[in-house]
Amino acid sequence: MTGPSVLMLTRYGRLGASSRLRFLAYLPALRDAGFRVTEAPLLDDDYLRRLYGGGPADRRRIAAAYAQRIAALRASRSHDLVWLEKEALPWLPFTAEAVAGLGRVPYVMDIDDAWFERYAGHRLAPVRALLGGKFATLARNARILLAGNPYLADWARGAGCPDVRLLPTVVDPARYPLLPFPGGSGNAANSPATVGWIGSPSTARYLGMVGGALARLGTAVRLRVIGASEAALSPILPVPATCVPWREESETEELGHVDIGIMPLPDSPWERGKCGYKLIQYMAAGRPVVASPVGVNTSLVQHGVNGFLAEGEDAWTDALGRLAADPDLRAGMGAAGRRLVEECYALSVTAPQLAAALRDATSGHGTV
Repeated sequence: MTGPSVLMLTRYGRLGASSRLRFLAYLPALRDAGFRVTEAPLLDDDYLRRLYGGGPADRRRIAAAYAQRIAALRASRSHDLVWLEKEALPWLPFTAEAVAGLGRVPYVMDIDDAWFERYAGHRLAPVRALLGGKFATLARNARILLAGNPYLADWARGAGCPDVRLLPTVVDPARYPLLPFPGGSGNAANSPATVGWIGSPSTARYLGMVGGALARLGTAVRLRVIGASEAALSPILPVPATCVPWREESETEELGHVDIGIMPLPDSPWERGKCGYKLIQYMAAGRPVVASPVGVNTSLVQHGVNGFLAEGEDAWTDALGRLAADPDLRAGMGAAGRRLVEECYALSVTAPQLAAALRDATSGHGTV
């Protein structure tokens, strides 16, 4: 039986984490379930390579990308449903998206960060006036909104979305082999424990929050950073770091070189909207975690079971020090984290939930 035709409007191609994890990762399961999915990313991988490399934006390519997106929206009537990542036309108001064709068929909206804060909290008053309510309008007009965590789900309900469903950002545990821990006990007679962080250059600034704790631990730990350069870290960290580039094909192997995974965050509106994906990755690899008690981190980290929640330099020093000094504690917490991922944060768990949401949106069986 032929299933619904879905126009998938992602912001990026495969290099964009949100597009890769919340959309592209589900394509095999959706197609096996009978969905006919047409991919239409807004910005390609070359755009992100230039962005992460610090190069200037290519305005002509961006204009061409917007033209292609408008053409895709105009052709949306040939599909049963639009599956939308965040917004259709960034930095343009909702009315422009509607004129281009958004809403001609039902759409499912997906958000994995507090993107509404980018406009509503912008430093420029004209941006706030023109775009501050855009995401709320998008949410109200969506047939279903898929939220990456409870904070985002609560916002969407408050914005008036008729049907909000929680869909965390997850992994395929089969991609994460349980490799031996590389570090020793953390004292001078053994190799230090490796504290690891994985992310993008734009979020590497958060590592500055743990610089003091790492410095206090001295030779008991060493830092390994996946996805950011030494040049970006040297102004914010008082300790050296081994930096390796992020690559999709090697990220799980790189996590095998880590003993402890970390996710420091400030407690602010944007960070409360994060989905904790790096914590899920660490746990999938069987590694214990230390994280700031911000947003969904407080749900993912079971304090004292699969890791520690730490606020302030003393707490970070204590948590990292305990894990660095105790290989058995690392192993036990890592195993607990892996079990949590397999039970709650695996593609095999969420793929049926996503398929059900897309079918409900096309059939009108949501709470609209």
